[in-house]
Amino acid sequence: MLQCQEVESALKESEERFRQMAEMTGEWLWEQDPQGYYIYSSAAVKQILGFSPSEVIGKHYTAFLTPQDQAEQQSYSSSHQPFYALINHYRHQDGHPVITESTGLPIINAEGKLIKWRGVDRDITARKHFQDALIESEKRTRLIIESSLSAIVIMDSYGLITDWNNQAEKMFGWSRNEAIGQPLDDLIIPLRFRNAHRQGLRHFLNTGIGPLLNTRIEHVAMRRGGSEFPVEFSISPLKLGNAYIFSGFIHEITARKAAEQQIRQAEVNLAITQSEMKIAQRIQASLSPSLPIKSEYFEVTGYCLPADQVGGDYFDYFFRNEDHLDIVIADVSGHSIGPALFMVETRSAIRAQANQWESPSATLSVLNNFLFNDLNNADYFITLFYLQYDINTQQLSFANAGHPPPLLLSPSQTECRQLDADGMILGVRKDIVFEEKTTTLSQGDLILLYTDGLTEAETPDGEFFGLKRVSDLFIEYAQHPPEKIIAELLKHLKQFCQTESFKDDITLMVFKRG
Repeated sequence: MLQCQEVESALKESEERFRQMAEMTGEWLWEQDPQGYYIYSSAAVKQILGFSPSEVIGKHYTAFLTPQDQAEQQSYSSSHQPFYALINHYRHQDGHPVITESTGLPIINAEGKLIKWRGVDRDITARKHFQDALIESEKRTRLIIESSLSAIVIMDSYGLITDWNNQAEKMFGWSRNEAIGQPLDDLIIPLRFRNAHRQGLRHFLNTGIGPLLNTRIEHVAMRRGGSEFPVEFSISPLKLGNAYIFSGFIHEITARKAAEQQIRQAEVNLAITQSEMKIAQRIQASLSPSLPIKSEYFEVTGYCLPADQVGGDYFDYFFRNEDHLDIVIADVSGHSIGPALFMVETRSAIRAQANQWESPSATLSVLNNFLFNDLNNADYFITLFYLQYDINTQQLSFANAGHPPPLLLSPSQTECRQLDADGMILGVRKDIVFEEKTTTLSQGDLILLYTDGLTEAETPDGEFFGLKRVSDLFIEYAQHPPEKIIAELLKHLKQFCQTESFKDDITLMVFKRG
């Protein structure tokens, strides 16, 4: 009997010490009867759940749990097994959720009967929220990494791969499971660059200096199988404790490199074209007379306004002999150096006939047969108007090879007359017969010769300068010298088209009989 009393006294002392300790700690210590009703609660319950101990005692432990936990944890009250780190979801007295980590031990007497439960709940609401936020952050980070258009590769201080996203799998051909744990240089760095990579890593770990870090670099990478391709990458170091991790962002630039090569080639081609243009412009400028011809019998002058691209306009005037003046205006189809070279050939052929007594029509026939093969093979053609003026008789002979007819204006008239004759353009077929016509010029008669670049010049809205406007301006400035007439025509043309440059060459010649 005395022994039982001693045991009961020791038990009471133990419980008293337990409760004293419970009141001193911030954790909620509790006791429940075998059915799960609270028979003791430490004061910490007020801080954790907002209820006083008296409000808790006598309540079933599920009364404070959320409905979901109530359903899931009913079994613990009938079990005699201890539980550890059980996550409980409570509702605070003010309604906000509280999460605890609970541990409970069954108290069993000598006969094996459950006397009560004794346990402790630790408030882990803040920690759980932090853990959940961390997990969510890691999920978002993983989503960003996996959805990135760049390959993202993370390497540790030993040069081993610790992360490898989906784009890296596509780019390099290694799966994430295959890549992680492998040396980075063995997988994606060509053999000839691996030693430099290792030396650079050691240098940074020893000195903290890495010239290639945090900068964009173009280099060569290697796919599974050994094929190489150009990449642009940046590497950022991050110190974690006493070690570093290195995040690499890699972007394949094969398409960009190909585009850059095309741009470089285009620049080379442009330089070549510009050089050809300059050559063609010099050739074109050398074909035309540099000065007007002025005498007591007549005055003739011409001007060519080059286009942005070199065309094939050509004009010339020269004495065939002391009694005859020849006047030529022509236009080769196309642009660039080809038409300019054909103009050289045309001029040479015309000048070669200068010492022979040839009429305009005969000259065009000879010229057509001479140029036919070259024009036909090169897919070019030439329009040309040829005039020959007899100084003694004031007779003008002319023939046309498909060129816009010149305008003749007499002082006694108020309208221009077109000088035209039947004739096919040069280079279409051989053995063409060109019609030749004649007219006698009176004192003061003016002739305007031009290429189609003049009449076909247009405004930004697409309106042509047109032959009517040319004719009206020619009449308006007929009393001026030939050079002034050309200058006024060009001034009005630029004002009308609202530009200083044109798509096609514009060539003008004015002949005035004295």
